[in-house]
Amino acid sequence: MRVLIVEDEPGLVEFLRLELELSGVEVDVAMDAETALERARSESYDLLVIDIVLPGMSGVDLCREVRRFSNVPIMMLTARGAVADRVGGLDAGADDYLVKPFAIEELWARMRAIRRRYEANGAPFRFGEATVHLDAHRVMYQGQEVDLTAREYDLLLYLLRNVNRTCSRQELLERVWGFQAPGDTNVVDVYIGYLRQKLDPERRYIKTVRGQGYRLEVEET
Repeated sequence: MRVLIVEDEPGLVEFLRLELELSGVEVDVAMDAETALERARSESYDLLVIDIVLPGMSGVDLCREVRRFSNVPIMMLTARGAVADRVGGLDAGADDYLVKPFAIEELWARMRAIRRRYEANGAPFRFGEATVHLDAHRVMYQGQEVDLTAREYDLLLYLLRNVNRTCSRQELLERVWGFQAPGDTNVVDVYIGYLRQKLDPERRYIKTVRGQGYRLEVEET
């Protein structure tokens, strides 16, 4: 799981980073809403953890802005526990709301619960004649199940999470191959070719962006 923590209290940030990284979570931090908004637009996260009280733009306004372009799960953190505050955060598009102080075990449990809800309720994603059932890890093309390797599926999943955003070859290499990255981005081209052969033979959706990388391009409805 990759998480962006948006919090301006350094002590709490370091505490959360340490605890979550010990649980195997990849953690990024933004100390203000503007930086968080930029990262949410340019990076791929499984969850945003946002404090309501931030310098400049509030966490509620940040949540509302993120919802204009992303359905990434969002958890709000705050010292404000009044009903009106909780309702305001949830109405802005947050998935859950946790009042400070909190036990790290409760935060971690709620994060896992949010991810489970998203995965269980995820509707199939379609582009062209391809259908991806994220909850079941099944991929269909023209009504027939397609056999993807684990690496092909991971690459497809990353493109889906960043639909209509250009991903550089280096980004795809780092995010999909991780520490096993071969160091040569040509391998990305090879695997994009495999996906096209199986799901987009006419290259209508998996676009090459010259000099930059690749983009899964789907018309928004």
